[in-house]
Amino acid sequence: MEVYEAINEMRRCSERGESFSFAFMSYSYERKSGGIVKIERARLRKQSRKENNRFADYMLNFIDLDTMEYGMCWQPLLLEFNGHELKLK
Repeated sequence: MEVYEAINEMRRCSERGESFSFAFMSYSYERKSGGIVKIERARLRKQSRKENNRFADYMLNFIDLDTMEYGMCWQPLLLEFNGHELKLK
């Protein structure tokens, strides 16, 4: 499955109120990256505005439904969606 197909399916699941699992490689300009992050039950949140985050078009905002913590990840660093390995086009 391609990364952007997975993102579209994540959006559809979130709109229906369903959860999904996914994994991504963490990356931050401000702190040391933590390697691969796996979220078992998540939903997407509203995207950030470009005025608040200049990289908003390249990021996903999500909520971890097990911890109720908000998170963000870079779209190109998505590795897995619902057990399916992802690839860039």
